[in-house]
Amino acid sequence: MGSGVGGLSAAICLSKTGQKVLVLEKHDVPGGWCHSFYLNGYRFTPGVHYVGLLGEGESTNELYKGLGIANDLVFYRMNPNGFEHCWIGDERFDYPANINDFATSLSHRFPKEEKQIKKYLTLVKNVTTELQLIPKLKGFWQHLTVPYRTRHMGKYALFSLKRVMNWHIKNPLLQKILYIQYGDHGLPPSKAPFPLHCAVMGHYFSGSYYPMGGGGAIVKAMTNSIKKHGSEVQTQQGVKSILLENNHKKKAIGVELENGEQLFADRIISNADPGITFLNLVGKENISAKLLKRLTKTKYSCTSLMLFLTVDMDVKKAGLDSGNIWLLPNKDMDDLHDDMQKINILEGDEFSGLFISCTTLKDPASFDGRYHTIEAITYINHKAFDKFKNEKENERSSEYLAFKDKIIDKIINSLEKVVPGISENVLHKELGTPLTNQFYVNTTNGSVYGTEKSFKQIGPFAYKPETEIENLYLCGSSVLSHGVAGASYSGVETAAKILGCKQEDLLKPDESQKIRIYEAEDDSNYPDWMLKKIEVKKARLKSK
Repeated sequence: MGSGVGGLSAAICLSKTGQKVLVLEKHDVPGGWCHSFYLNGYRFTPGVHYVGLLGEGESTNELYKGLGIANDLVFYRMNPNGFEHCWIGDERFDYPANINDFATSLSHRFPKEEKQIKKYLTLVKNVTTELQLIPKLKGFWQHLTVPYRTRHMGKYALFSLKRVMNWHIKNPLLQKILYIQYGDHGLPPSKAPFPLHCAVMGHYFSGSYYPMGGGGAIVKAMTNSIKKHGSEVQTQQGVKSILLENNHKKKAIGVELENGEQLFADRIISNADPGITFLNLVGKENISAKLLKRLTKTKYSCTSLMLFLTVDMDVKKAGLDSGNIWLLPNKDMDDLHDDMQKINILEGDEFSGLFISCTTLKDPASFDGRYHTIEAITYINHKAFDKFKNEKENERSSEYLAFKDKIIDKIINSLEKVVPGISENVLHKELGTPLTNQFYVNTTNGSVYGTEKSFKQIGPFAYKPETEIENLYLCGSSVLSHGVAGASYSGVETAAKILGCKQEDLLKPDESQKIRIYEAEDDSNYPDWMLKKIEVKKARLKSK
């Protein structure tokens, strides 16, 4: 149930072993947060903005090879000199795509902190390495040595990012630069577990990449693999409820679709979050008091506003490149987070923070030579849209539409700082809201990362693939980890639980598989087929 990359990964792993799998998706295209859609012929992807660890031998590369989809994927490496651009008030800093270059660049900017910078980044690297090691441990003796093998993570596991940062780094601006990627998990420094932030930073220590074709290209490769192995993916098939055995409420036997059709299966996997799964599809009357109590206490991650723009201007000349931009005021990051969670989101002329991504520069093959696509995102409190939550998606009130227009104007006002003149060159604009997220991706409160990744909801305290209901399993960003790679790995973990094996058994190295990677900022090594694809796109625009 659900075709996010967690559900699709599980389906691939199970179908490869001979299981017959049916993936049901309520939306008209598969992919969940990773799906791509088109507005006036231009493509956008709401949930994929960059992917890390794609180098040979790195975990995301091994994931795609193991799933057997690497040959179908092409990625562009984003600006290696600055895949993240920090715009903090009037200050600027670029994240280079190498941890050593990163340390050097920071040390040049903050020479008095050089020793502490290197010490802090070494700690982050050690914790990241230990996090990736845990699933690979085998046998009694390796598990016996876990405390030593994960000593850095263990030492700081129960401390917040802010607390560990304060122990190592004193310069306020340097702290903010090192905090900047907190947007990738949505928790402010005082609430974010230190290992969580390490995992996010470490994911991009050797660079970041964007898929040619957007997130939809990953989804297409996954769905093709599922079909190749004899299983199915069906869209526009919303699930109304999970069917339980009449005389044994703790056993799932199938699902009932929104059209009334009933389908039966040996096992059910929910790619929806725990709240949607148990409260909506299973029904609270069919779960234990213990689970119900846990569900009522479960917190979900922040939600978002996403502005999708098509612009008619030379954005490179305006200063954009394939790197992401984090546009934030120079203020305490915890205070900034509190500002972003205010319910009155129309207060003030600009939003407290924006994440800005130009997808036509990340994916040069998508650029037609004239029009660029931009995605601008900010996190908000879902309660800002409570007054509209009972409206149907295709029957929105004039008040809701006027509310969206004011929000769009406010975001574009902020974008003017980064891309001067953009407001006069917008060809098309559309805003995704928390209600949009709920409708298209079916997440509690429109959350973007599943469950909130706080201390009591990650690691050993996260929801597990196996549930208290026999034959019902979970996967997705609320189970193992969030993000494109994390959610995908959750599906592998769930399949492994069902098959009684380890993740690595389902992701065996396949040397015939290889991801093709090219430079977003340098077309000198593009193959002929790619150059032809780009020329065809440009010619198509000229013929209009």
